[in-house]
Amino acid sequence: MKLYLKYASVILRSLMQYKASFVMSTIGQFLVSFTAFLGVYFMFSRFHSVSGFSYCEVLLCFSVLLTSFSLAECFVRGFDTFSVIISNGEFDRIMVRPRNEILQVLASRIEFSRIGRLLQALLMFAYALPSSEVVWSFDKILTLFFMIIGGFGVFSGLFVIYASLCFFTIEGLEFLNIFTDGGREFGRYPFSVYGEGVLKFFTYIVPLALFQYYPFLYLTGRTDRVIYMLLPLIGLLFIVPCLLFWRIGVRHYKSTGS
Repeated sequence: MKLYLKYASVILRSLMQYKASFVMSTIGQFLVSFTAFLGVYFMFSRFHSVSGFSYCEVLLCFSVLLTSFSLAECFVRGFDTFSVIISNGEFDRIMVRPRNEILQVLASRIEFSRIGRLLQALLMFAYALPSSEVVWSFDKILTLFFMIIGGFGVFSGLFVIYASLCFFTIEGLEFLNIFTDGGREFGRYPFSVYGEGVLKFFTYIVPLALFQYYPFLYLTGRTDRVIYMLLPLIGLLFIVPCLLFWRIGVRHYKSTGS
């Protein structure tokens, strides 16, 4: 952890050499997320509810997912850009260094400009928390915390899968963005809105619903099943097969010779 923080400090200092660029990138990330918010706003300006969910409830759901995604994209961005590390031969140097390769890939790129998206999520939180009519007790606060941590773990796992495939394809497979960036867009609304088939897919295949939909039902009082509160922690287990796949990729790695 100390080494990772050292890497983060170096990256942040380098970004601060170009403060105007960093500020503009952060604002750009904020505005990208703001357009998604506008989509929700205009939807509810026409319809008062979607599948029984109110405007404030949808904002709360979206802000949880956006917070998780922003944190994962900020701190696990090294895996999302791993194809560059593979193609330019940099992973050869990573392999011979006396540090874990996962730590080195994580620290290779930390996108502090994603703070712009995180700020958008926090602003939605600030509006939705007091307006969603959720009775905030200790278990509800804990559920909200579990949702954010679980989302961070699931999105991180998806980035790891993306990077692991690069061991076999060299270039990244863009279709996986359906589950990362696409998951962020789908997650603007509870997954039940899209139908039973989509909900099952995001429950049993890519477990986004384990931290977004089911604990949200518990949070808003639509169910009193305590197991729904703990599902985000179960979703964290998704990272285990992702890391196993990463290890398989590392064992099959062959230098590009560049």
